[in-house]
Amino acid sequence: MNKLITIEHLRDQGIFSDIDVHFVKLMDSLSDDMDEASLLGVVLASHFTTVGSSCVNLNGLANQLFPLQREQGIETLSCPTLSQWQSSLQNCCVVGSPGDYTPLILDAHRLYLYRYFYYEQQLATQIRSRSRLECRDVNPDLLEEGLSRLFSSSMSTQKIAAKTAVQRHFCIISGGPGSGKTSTVVNILALLLEQNPNLTIALAAPTGKAKVRLQEAIKQSLDGLNCATSIKKAMPQEAHTIHSLLGSKLNSRLKFFSLEKTLASKPYFRHHAGNLLPYNVVVVDEASMVDLALMTKLAQAIPKSARWILLGDKDQLASVEAGTVLGDICEASLSENSQENQENAPTLQENIVLLDKSYRFSENSGIWKLAQAVKQGQSEKALRILKSENYSDVNWHHLAPSEGLPRTLIEQIVIRFTRYLEEKSPEKVLQHFEQLRVLCATRRGPYGVEAINRQIEGELNKKGLIRTKNRWYHGQPIMITRNDYTLKLFNGDIGIILRNPENRNDLQAFFPSVEGEIRLFWPNRLPEHETVYAMTIHKSQGSEFDNVLILLPQQFSTLLTRELIYTGITRAKQVIHIWGNEQVLSMAISKKISRSSGLREQLNRDIENKLTQIPTNI
Repeated sequence: MNKLITIEHLRDQGIFSDIDVHFVKLMDSLSDDMDEASLLGVVLASHFTTVGSSCVNLNGLANQLFPLQREQGIETLSCPTLSQWQSSLQNCCVVGSPGDYTPLILDAHRLYLYRYFYYEQQLATQIRSRSRLECRDVNPDLLEEGLSRLFSSSMSTQKIAAKTAVQRHFCIISGGPGSGKTSTVVNILALLLEQNPNLTIALAAPTGKAKVRLQEAIKQSLDGLNCATSIKKAMPQEAHTIHSLLGSKLNSRLKFFSLEKTLASKPYFRHHAGNLLPYNVVVVDEASMVDLALMTKLAQAIPKSARWILLGDKDQLASVEAGTVLGDICEASLSENSQENQENAPTLQENIVLLDKSYRFSENSGIWKLAQAVKQGQSEKALRILKSENYSDVNWHHLAPSEGLPRTLIEQIVIRFTRYLEEKSPEKVLQHFEQLRVLCATRRGPYGVEAINRQIEGELNKKGLIRTKNRWYHGQPIMITRNDYTLKLFNGDIGIILRNPENRNDLQAFFPSVEGEIRLFWPNRLPEHETVYAMTIHKSQGSEFDNVLILLPQQFSTLLTRELIYTGITRAKQVIHIWGNEQVLSMAISKKISRSSGLREQLNRDIENKLTQIPTNI
């Protein structure tokens, strides 16, 4: 088929992946009736899933050329009209309708790999059923007394969030940095324990780094908590990654769709619908980073009688894997059909509380105003704030096209990094290094993480501040890129290689701990890691730094979105510097992340009786 040849060429040009090509060939071999329109739909369903969508929206591609953003020399595929496309797919034996058990599912104008259609249905059903239930084990007088004691009158939204979380089986609390999400959840846990001191509570986060930050935040909040000592002692202080909470099984692998394999497969986690988690309350922090598959597996493993609380910022970057779950749920709550609200049951919207006040920044803070402008897509306003002399905490620097960093920028970075390299004690070294973070929008290119790390390292070497002859050297900042549960080092953890005078001056890796102590490791025992003078904005999610310097590429790309810029800005606690091109920044702020998903529509459907009865362990 001509399209199959073009698909392979697009793989060679970096548009499709090897998985996309293998999948479309597998589906073609299983089908005797796959025409070119069906072939195109199948490869796009695989492609869009690998780049973060849960399906492909045929309506958005019909009658157009793919890729939508074309570059010179890149081949294109011509998409048929929507009606032609739907008709072709409906006549293809590997494509079914909702309720069928086929490799792909066509639901109106959305084409799914079966697995992701099933995830959306399952998650929507779980959330709908939980959001309609109110907890019957609440003593209202005790709750009101606790709310009055733990929350001041200026914390009205946080108070509403706490009351909602105590009274409902499902609750989302969304807010930006400094909006009080963590302090609110500590108060919620106190209120719940006052209702029942014997509650079993699980704290979880999507990454090891986020897990550690959650533990740290809860421990720091206990001293100021206005409750009995017995409640403080009952407060959970150990958190889990979601994978460790569910009990990730070693050597479990995702497989291509196969009826026999799926029916015979075992769950990827120890806890699932047939072996529920042993907790009365499950709290998940940084929920915006949780993908569709993992969120569904978690929902299936939480008992229906338990409270499920999600914390996050719906305006931040979504998960790396498929899905924009937190954002989809929040958006669905704004468009739900009130006619579905039978017998005055609580609506989804009643289970979601948005914290819109910042306790970290004043309303006159440049960082706060800039973040709000970006979040609302107001690019002109954002640039005015950046260029204004009224805000000392935000700074704009025009970045002229070049193959490297401007001299003035290099000098600024070298001066900042010199401070940590001149310190003697490991505690001071780590403390000073955390005061500045260089964030890049991309990994590759002249202003990507890989090039910037090499350039900063080279400049520091020229100055004689570091010596880079060997793999590890004194003063080298490193970031863990793979979890190691034995060493308790997690993806995103940052440490520094230093000579240890207490151990023959040998090089060791120094990492801060939650308790404020220093943990030491031999470099050759570390899990996978990389040098990190600069890091991507994606990797910075869940972290906060005193000063942040953001570098934008000279050319606009699909990676640059409003959510990316917002996430980068909100990493800064004191000062932010943005280096870039005005047009690129404006285009990024104007472009909202675009992922195809049907979760919002599924949440607004009554689908509880339409689920296909098949194993829940896919």
